[in-house]
Amino acid sequence: MRILLIGASGFIGRELFAALEERGHRVVAAVRNPAAAPRFAREAPITIDLNQDTTVDSWIPRLDGIDAVVNCAGILQGTRGQSIDAIHDLAPAALFAACERVGVRRVVQLSAISADRDAGTAYAATKLAADDKLRASPLDWVVLRPSLVHARGAYGGTSAFRALAAYPFAIPVPGAGTQQFQPIWIDDLARVVALALETDTLVRKTIDPVGPDAVTLRDILIDYRKWLGFGRAPVVHVPMGMVRIGARLGDVFGGPFNSTALAQLVHGNTGDAAAFTQATGISATGWKASLAAHPAHAQDRWHARIYLIRPLLRASLVFLWLAAAVVGLFAVGGWASTLSAALDIAPLGAGIALVIACFMDLAIAVLLAVRWKPRRLALLQVLLIGAYTAIATVLWPGLWAEALGPLVKNIPIAVAALALGAIEEER
Repeated sequence: MRILLIGASGFIGRELFAALEERGHRVVAAVRNPAAAPRFAREAPITIDLNQDTTVDSWIPRLDGIDAVVNCAGILQGTRGQSIDAIHDLAPAALFAACERVGVRRVVQLSAISADRDAGTAYAATKLAADDKLRASPLDWVVLRPSLVHARGAYGGTSAFRALAAYPFAIPVPGAGTQQFQPIWIDDLARVVALALETDTLVRKTIDPVGPDAVTLRDILIDYRKWLGFGRAPVVHVPMGMVRIGARLGDVFGGPFNSTALAQLVHGNTGDAAAFTQATGISATGWKASLAAHPAHAQDRWHARIYLIRPLLRASLVFLWLAAAVVGLFAVGGWASTLSAALDIAPLGAGIALVIACFMDLAIAVLLAVRWKPRRLALLQVLLIGAYTAIATVLWPGLWAEALGPLVKNIPIAVAALALGAIEEER
């Protein structure tokens, strides 16, 4: 079967891609960035942008030779460059209509178990809108609404859970920590997707893939800490008022924890495991059994520890470059005279050069804040730090021997920039 997989570069998409290819299917990865497409594919990836691909005609050429479609694209919260309405509703609706027009009958839609009106979020509302449109179509549709999906790797919510579990000295838990999930192991979800594609068992059904264990967030964090191999630590219950403030900060600065994540967490993510097994014939792996079967390694511990340090590293570099720009602009007059005397050039020319340098620093701060091309930006920072250091060394070599190390500090700063560039990309 030749399958078009929408969102193939995502956390779930990459796992489904590998599982379907292993079963002998030819999977066409539909991704926004071809460089992020799964490797070792037998089919060339195609480029899509669900923010723009909201018409039937935009999908018809992409369905040539396709036997079935799996849509697992999604975002938790819209941003200025990412429309949640387009990604979750408008583009999928156009895709479903295109499938109907060209005769691609089988469509599998990966939604979420919390995609209902009572959740009160744009995430739930837009997911539900697409689900309803697909269910109203004459296609051989299957809607899958999994609970928390976990795997050997982590992304988004599971990354944040591992990071909270790895906190030094204590495990912070939002509120009472009684929010419940029924985690499903990615291999079990892949088996459900394969069943939906390869047989008629699930056609025109809505299935909630869930594991057999209803687990509280508190227990998930405790179990993750044990899985990671860290020592026991007390659980600290963070008041929900503080949690909401943190969620608001996440809305502003980005990251996996924001108002939508909190609302979906409070709403609940549980289902009927017996009904799932009866509908699919699949007995999902239990929560602790899946952890025991896939032991953590050193890189898992690194990721858990670094995950919450990364935004602090980013913020500190933003502050550094911003402070350098602002302080430099206020001190242009004095430094222009110093630079003019050192280089024997006109004060005006020295001043213009310093202003340009300050605006370069400001640009670096802004690009860091918006997380623009992390690896390129890391290299740009190192080059700029190197240039500043070389110029200062030529003009004032004595700075290397200063007690506060104004030039020596550039070395760890450059290394910090490289470190952020190495860990900034999440997928």
